[in-house]
Amino acid sequence: MVATPWPPPPPPPPPAAAAASYMEVTQAFAEALRSCSARGVLSGARALHGRLVAVGLASAVFLQNTLLHAYLSCGALPDARRLLLADIASPNVITHNVMLNGYAKLGRLSDAVELFDRMPAKDVASWNTLMSGYFQSRHYLDALETFQSMHQSGDSSPNAFTFSCAMKSCGALGWHGLALQLLGMVQKFDSQYDSEVAASLVDMFVRCGAVDLASRLSVCVENPTIFCRNSMLVGYAKTYGVDCALELFDSMPERDVVSWNMMVSALSQSGRVREALDMVVEMYSKGVRLDSTTYTSSLTACARLSSLGWGKQLHAQVIRNLPRIDPYVASALVELYAKSGCFKEAKAVFNSLRDRNSVAWTVLVSGFLQYGCFTESVELFNQMRAELMTLDQFALATLISGCCSRMDLCLGRQLHSLCLKSGQIQAVVVSNSLISMYAKCGNLQSAELIFRFMNERDIVSWTSMITAYSQVGNITKARQFFDGMSTKNVITWNAMLGAYIQHGAEEDGLKMYSAMLSEKDLRPDWVTYVTLFKGCADLGASKLGDQIIGGTVKVGLFLDTYVANAVITMYSKCGRILEARKVFDFLNGKDLVSWNAMITGYSQHGMGKQAIEIFDDMLKRGAKPDYISYVAVLSGCSHSGLVQESKSYFDMMKRVHNISPGLEHFSCMVDLLGRSGHLTEAKDLIDKMPMKPTAEVWGALLSACKIHGNNELAELAAKHLFELDSPDSGSYMLMAKIYADAGKSDDSAQVRKLMRDKGIKKNPGYSWMEVDNKVHVFKADDVSHPQVIAIRNKLDKLMEKIVALGYVRTESPRSEIHHSEKLAVAFGIMSLPDWMPIHIMKNLRICGDCHTVIKLISSVTGREFVIRDAVRFHHFKDGSCSCRDYW
Repeated sequence: MVATPWPPPPPPPPPAAAAASYMEVTQAFAEALRSCSARGVLSGARALHGRLVAVGLASAVFLQNTLLHAYLSCGALPDARRLLLADIASPNVITHNVMLNGYAKLGRLSDAVELFDRMPAKDVASWNTLMSGYFQSRHYLDALETFQSMHQSGDSSPNAFTFSCAMKSCGALGWHGLALQLLGMVQKFDSQYDSEVAASLVDMFVRCGAVDLASRLSVCVENPTIFCRNSMLVGYAKTYGVDCALELFDSMPERDVVSWNMMVSALSQSGRVREALDMVVEMYSKGVRLDSTTYTSSLTACARLSSLGWGKQLHAQVIRNLPRIDPYVASALVELYAKSGCFKEAKAVFNSLRDRNSVAWTVLVSGFLQYGCFTESVELFNQMRAELMTLDQFALATLISGCCSRMDLCLGRQLHSLCLKSGQIQAVVVSNSLISMYAKCGNLQSAELIFRFMNERDIVSWTSMITAYSQVGNITKARQFFDGMSTKNVITWNAMLGAYIQHGAEEDGLKMYSAMLSEKDLRPDWVTYVTLFKGCADLGASKLGDQIIGGTVKVGLFLDTYVANAVITMYSKCGRILEARKVFDFLNGKDLVSWNAMITGYSQHGMGKQAIEIFDDMLKRGAKPDYISYVAVLSGCSHSGLVQESKSYFDMMKRVHNISPGLEHFSCMVDLLGRSGHLTEAKDLIDKMPMKPTAEVWGALLSACKIHGNNELAELAAKHLFELDSPDSGSYMLMAKIYADAGKSDDSAQVRKLMRDKGIKKNPGYSWMEVDNKVHVFKADDVSHPQVIAIRNKLDKLMEKIVALGYVRTESPRSEIHHSEKLAVAFGIMSLPDWMPIHIMKNLRICGDCHTVIKLISSVTGREFVIRDAVRFHHFKDGSCSCRDYW
């Protein structure tokens, strides 16, 4: 006997037992029809329909409704319609509800609405079915309008499912005001104690951003469901950070696979990718069955970590444990292999897909773009258009971003034209990519035109315009876009904050931070603090930096590696190298940036041996140095005169770590060799450079020639500098001074005339310092400071004291006597207590006279001065400087 794919229909009962067994036969038919529904066996449903007609039960409304449900479950809409219109003479509300549910599940919402409007009677299930249909189709506003109509009609009272559907729609829209109204209605109907309703309430407020209220509601739930706790996991991760979410996760009495997946995703999205993968291992060891969501998140984490080995193991598990690879897992696999440069494997996974969705295509295009295979990505995009016959907005946005990276305005304009023809220009993500592309290519007019014509703009649109104008230095225009936003998030604030800091308006940036803190429901993130610490470092405002550190502790970001790295850099640039070292030693999760920041800090302070110690310690701990690491350690050697050590590290770069020396490395070596008196060796190194020497390289040689009085080589270096047309006035002034010191006044005048002919002006020198949380700026012969008379009188008295020590005042112009750093020194002595070191910043290299004067002032006053000039730090104390007059 051949087995049939559906249960056999029941045989007709004997005539004598017909009346007694009618219910049994009806029930048997119903069970058989339900089996066909569950298994999607259309042929079985049709055979049972024929049997119903044969035995005379085709007119039974109960069986008709069950048959109708079977047809709809099998996707046989024509059969269902014929049954409803031709065979069911007296449909009841259940009949209509079954048909309504079928329309909704098959995506025929217009047919569902038409049927709903024609229904002579409706019950709560009818309203719920239509609402659910709208929600499943993501027509959240329509679902809420249906809920409102139900409430206004008064035909039916909402039940738990009604409220849950309405709250899910409200949560999807993020409407906090409506959420509060729904809470009031739930309480009015006394439904808040229903576990399903309570869970939906919590989920709604989490999605609306009101996590505090959601948390209070969850506490009131007597036995919260896993769904309720999972919603709180999402809220905690988004609002309070992943660590708070982990605490909640650990306290959960029971967890399902969704709970684990949420934590894996939260860890991965917060950058803690290794912890995410560790959690997957723990999940597997505890017997939790990994599903497609787990694999998708895990593979994405591997792609972010560039861990191809991990990814291959997960791929093997996917093949072993999943009956079929769904498009999301496949897309994650394609992303993993594409981002790892394994395009053969990526294409193999891609080609194995029966249904290549737009996500897989987009990931593959993006992978080729990431590795610079622009031509191949364009070819894939064209293949996608031919196969899918439709343009995907995300694929378009990805390719436009590729044009942005390559500054390919020509292809970008072609894609813009394609967007217009296809109508995809209306997609926000496409318009945003076009704005970024035109802005990056310098066409701000086109970028703003696209922005103005957008029907719908999101935060990314506004932020892109802020970033576009800030990149060209138009802070006023960027601020206009910022002020024009109705809704701002932390990314927008960071963009505007970064614009101020980047273009030297640090004080305006710090004011913006104060305004940011006053915003409700806005929490600064690590980008905020990294930007702020950069501003403090540029200003030398370490006291203000200390206050901001308190803010990082308050929000739990002080231990964040990115933030800690920025604090190390800030303290180093503010002259507080000991505090920088304390933060460095306290940091557990040091990355390469941490090591580089500390090495650079020591180098800037002329502490070459300490820089070498940190560099060597980094090597011992298995950290691999990069280009910047070697710039930092060579700079440290240069500032400390460590010739042999620098040669050793310069050789190690290529020999051990396969890093080719760049301009910065050559500049450090030329500076070190030149200042240590090895001028010929420095010139030979320049001649052997594989690239054309820059102004920095020749400038380093010129400075060394001045120190050692080699005017012939100085003239050669100056000749190359002038040929490069460097806009920096320092080289011209240095050469003019070399000629003047050598008694060649005509040559000195000729250099100054060359400066005038080229329109090069001497950079004005200025110094600044922080006193009482205010930054004071000084210029040579400054008369703008409110205490200028007292400052000059103080400086004159100090000069009298150091003359008594043997200082000989040269016949210098008045401006040199009142150089900006000297004024700052006098003001610092007047304004700060005796025990406090005086920190001063200067935009140019400190001159020889000022260096001598400040050494002597430190001796006669017993004060300590820390001065950061354009090149390095000078620590003056007891009549000497940390640079040992080597700068």
